[in-house]
Amino acid sequence: MTLLWAGLLLGCGFGVAARLGRFCLLRGLRQAAGLDRGEPRGSAPALQAFALALAVALLASQGLQLAGWVDLGQAQVARSQLSIPGVLIGGALFGMGMVLANSCGARALVLLAGGNLRSLVTIVFLALGAQASMTGVLAPVRQWLQTWLLLSLPQATLQQSLQASGVAAATAFALAALLPALVLLVYALRRPALRQSPVQWLSALAIGGLVALGWWITAHVQPDPFDPAKLSSLSFVGPLAESLLYLQLAVGRDFSLGPAVTLGVLIGAAAAAQLTRSARWEGFEQPSRLAACALGGLLMGFGGALAAGCSIGQGLSGLSTLAYASLPAMAGILLGSWAAIQFSPRA
Repeated sequence: MTLLWAGLLLGCGFGVAARLGRFCLLRGLRQAAGLDRGEPRGSAPALQAFALALAVALLASQGLQLAGWVDLGQAQVARSQLSIPGVLIGGALFGMGMVLANSCGARALVLLAGGNLRSLVTIVFLALGAQASMTGVLAPVRQWLQTWLLLSLPQATLQQSLQASGVAAATAFALAALLPALVLLVYALRRPALRQSPVQWLSALAIGGLVALGWWITAHVQPDPFDPAKLSSLSFVGPLAESLLYLQLAVGRDFSLGPAVTLGVLIGAAAAAQLTRSARWEGFEQPSRLAACALGGLLMGFGGALAAGCSIGQGLSGLSTLAYASLPAMAGILLGSWAAIQFSPRA
C-alpha cells in the first residue's frame, strides 16, 4: 500500500467516525456553556467524547513510542524552539474563528460532505488564510509573531525530558501517558451523558485510534526510502491549504498526503451521510452568516498557521506526542473559543 492510499483510508475512517458521532470540540464547549438546547446545563457529551478520543490517542501513540515503532520526538508538531506568546495568540485566533464560523476545519469538511454549503465558504477562506500566512502576504506577520520571546528548549517533548533525566522508558510512559489518560477517562466517563450514547463514544474511540495510526503510517509506509515523509498525523490547516493549492496548480505538482487525507474525509463523511440519510443541501439565510463564516475561516487559517495546528492537529495529534509546543496552542484554542462563546448571542 502506498502512502497516499493509506492517507486516503485514514481520512475516510475519520470522516465516517466524525459524521456518525458528530465529533466536534466546539459543540462540546457550547454544551458546557449551556448553549445547546438538546442537553441539560452542565452536560457536555461532545466534550467528554473529545476527552475520550484524546485519552485513546495519547495511550496508543505513546504505546507505539514505547514499543519502538515510532519516534514522536520527530513529529512535525514537536518543536524545541517556540514563541509561547505567538503560539497562544495563534491558538486564540483559531478558537475565535472557530466560534465565528461555527465549525473547525475538520468539522467543516464533514458538514460539506453532507451538503452544507456554508462550510464550503469556511474551508475556502481557511485555506486562503493559511496559505497567505505560510507563503503569502501574511507570512511576514506570522514570522514576526513567532519571534516574540523565542524560547529554546533542550527537548521538544515531555517524554524526551523524562528519558534525558534518566527515567526508564516504562516509567516515563506511566508518568507521562497513563496518569493524564486516567484523568481524561474519569472526566469522559464520570457523567452518564456519553456512556448513554454508544455512537458518540465508539466514534471517539475510533478517532483516538486513528491519530495513533496516522503516526504509524507516516513512520512505516513510505513512498520513497530516500525521501521519507515527515512524521505527522491528523491535522487540517496545512492540508486544506495544500488541497486548495493543488486544485489550482496541479500541473507539475505531486498529490501529497495532506490532500489525500482531506479527500478521504470528504468521501468517508459523504458515505456516512448517505447511509444515515442525513445529507441535505444547506445554505445561508442571511448575509451576516456568510461574512461570519468567511472571517472565521480567515482567522482559523492565520491562527492555525501561527499555532502550527488546529483543534485536531494540536488538540489530539499534538497532545498525543506530549510536545511542549502543543500545550500553549491548545490553551489558546480553548481560551479563544470560550471567550468568543461568552460574547455569542444567546438563542
